[in-house]
Amino acid sequence: MSAETAIEDEPVSTSGEDGQAERDGSARCGGAGFVRNDADKGARSRFPLLCAFKCAWDGIAYAVRTQRNMKIHLVIAVVAVALGFAFGIDTASWAAVILCIAAVFAAECVNTAIESVVDLVSPGYHELARRAKDCAAGAVLIFAAVAVVVACVVFIPPAWALVFG
Repeated sequence: MSAETAIEDEPVSTSGEDGQAERDGSARCGGAGFVRNDADKGARSRFPLLCAFKCAWDGIAYAVRTQRNMKIHLVIAVVAVALGFAFGIDTASWAAVILCIAAVFAAECVNTAIESVVDLVSPGYHELARRAKDCAAGAVLIFAAVAVVVACVVFIPPAWALVFG
């Protein structure tokens, strides 16, 4: 069965003669692949939960490893958390900072996924491919801009008090 013809929650065999690694799920977490059939939402899935988490973590790690902007967001997140501890921000401020960090990371992961799919289906230049990538990058920019505003609201008052206090 090829990846194009898989229609159920069956693993897709991409290598090997008997496909045993793909059938027992051991290869998916390593990269071979299960194909989920969302039409069978009521049916019990054979896609192991831990494997799903591993795949998700692999996606995050890929984005951090390959995307310059994700690395920048990661450094800024570490600085924001350090400032939060240094200034002793309150619970509501922590919630705002953590939500902003998560939103920017999630948007960057979605942007990376969209760019990957666009590159797959449109390896050459196409105006619609450019628009899709620009819109995905714009979504990241919106979340990042909101995060900057939240950071100003949360961190400027205690910094001001520390300097001019």
